Amino acid sequence: MAISPNFWKNKKLSDFTEEEWEAICTNCGRCCLIKLQDEESDDVFFTDVICRYHDNKTHKCTQYSKRCELVPTCLKLTPENINNISWIPDTCAYYILANTGTLPAWHPLVSKNALPEEFKAPNNSISELLVSEEDLEDHIIEDYFDD
Repeated sequence: MAISPNFWKNKKLSDFTEEEWEAICTNCGRCCLIKLQDEESDDVFFTDVICRYHDNKTHKCTQYSKRCELVPTCLKLTPENINNISWIPDTCAYYILANTGTLPAWHPLVSKNALPEEFKAPNNSISELLVSEEDLEDHIIEDYFDD
């Protein structure tokens, strides 16, 4: 089923079809970066380590339909939880739409162009298969998401 042009302008998030909701995702890969949370402060730190199922070339999950089954900590973004996740980058299209009611000019549904590189997870992200859990702190990305 084809989605209507500018559907996000005329519907509440809760009324989106699954296809419309998925079309909002820019496949930036930032959600797929491994994050560390300080137990005392609750601060969240992004690393340059990325989920084993993330494809750095396409910025898509290679196991998207099974991602939450294969990775129990994988968070499926929904209209109900998008504003309750503290680590969502300000550039997340879901977050922007939920908080402003519109999509930014750079969004592919608006611009009709590919997502600009500065909004994507780093292409040199390292697969989680190559980094031990005790070494994750060495991979924290400083100021990466100061948008």
